[in-house]
Amino acid sequence: MQTNFTPEQLSDPHVAEAESILRKCVHCGFCTATCPTYVTLGNELDSPRGRIYLIKDMLENGRAADREIVTHVDRCLSCLACMTTCPSGVNYMHLVDHARTHIEKTYRRPLLDRLTRSLLAQILPYPARFRAALKLARVGRPFAGLFRRVPGMKPVAAMLDLAPGSLPQAKDERVTVSGEKRGRIALLTGCAQSVLDPGINAATARLLARLGVETVQNPEGEGCCGALVHHMGKEDAALEAARRNVDAWMREIEGGGLDAIVITASGCGTTVKDYGHMLRLDPDYADKAARVAALAMDITEYLATLDLPEPVIAPGITVAYHSACSMQHGQKITRQPRELLRNAGFVVREPREGHLCCGSAGTYNILQPEIAAKLRDRKVSNIEATGASVIATGNIGCMTQIGSGTDTPITHTVELLDWAYGGPKPAGIRDVSAPATETSAETGAMTGAMTGAMTAAE
Repeated sequence: MQTNFTPEQLSDPHVAEAESILRKCVHCGFCTATCPTYVTLGNELDSPRGRIYLIKDMLENGRAADREIVTHVDRCLSCLACMTTCPSGVNYMHLVDHARTHIEKTYRRPLLDRLTRSLLAQILPYPARFRAALKLARVGRPFAGLFRRVPGMKPVAAMLDLAPGSLPQAKDERVTVSGEKRGRIALLTGCAQSVLDPGINAATARLLARLGVETVQNPEGEGCCGALVHHMGKEDAALEAARRNVDAWMREIEGGGLDAIVITASGCGTTVKDYGHMLRLDPDYADKAARVAALAMDITEYLATLDLPEPVIAPGITVAYHSACSMQHGQKITRQPRELLRNAGFVVREPREGHLCCGSAGTYNILQPEIAAKLRDRKVSNIEATGASVIATGNIGCMTQIGSGTDTPITHTVELLDWAYGGPKPAGIRDVSAPATETSAETGAMTGAMTGAMTAAE
């Protein structure tokens, strides 16, 4: 794509980066075929190619964002399916992130929109505040229908609809490494996940302890990864969160040492792996952030590096694996979760249109509830068509979104793996599994191999 930035404009490193990204786009339109909003709405401006044109025009002319640009950029899920499809290597993620920052600095949103976004930024990244807000949501839930009829209040209705009726209690489970110590990792506690489902990290710590891996949790200073505010264009807050976490993890790296920084929410993982880029212009943090980003791994990515034993049980149940966008498109992790589940004795089925987003996308299902609901219903329909008895995924946002549209139990991939390797059965799974014997283990392995072959053939 030809660009016309002035030398003065290109002296800004953010604009210079945007220009280099824009020049890679060849207008091919491959991205439109896999973009959830284009597939749903059919509007060229709601495709990556259309948004690229809008962003290019805005940046080249050095002008403030207007309502049209904001409307179409806001509708972007940042699912990054376009980056998987793009044959030219256009880094749409960094381009749209820059556009959102520009919008935040130059566009004055309507009052209710500003208040909603400010509320989300002040609550979601802070577990204590988020927990208190969810408790208050029980009082407001009866008024969700009323809020839904007021255009500017639809996000409030969406928040009330998504709020769970009750919250699980975090258990102070102390785990110790079994046998010979094989590694030491830091486990990101996170923000929303630690409130909505603390059992995910508990299962991770249990499983790793049985595998001989020491887990460091809640190091001093660690907090939200910054993804939620980052994708709302609040760049200063996102960079502050990144610096805080870099400091916390560097103390562990330089202290007891870390083999990896393990993350169980793939949306967070995509952001932490991008810390090196986010802080590249900060002379005090650039090198440290790059070092931290290089150690970041999804839990399935890390488990795939270990020599796992034979499963303790033979679950044999059919699992529909939903690959979160931040997992398959953001981190390019596709093989490991499926192989781990098959090797643990699960029968893995692949839903149709697996590349399409479920509509969660951080705060998207709150800020764009109507589009998100259409995507959720489409995703749920494809998942239920597999006939699986349980859904597995690696992102708490997807679990909440998909779970709001189906009665099929949904659980984190690591909870199923923890169960197969000696941990407790995840809540909601009704199938009874027998202890693994040599025969049942062989059968599970054969089933996994056959399923893998069928998937490859498809």
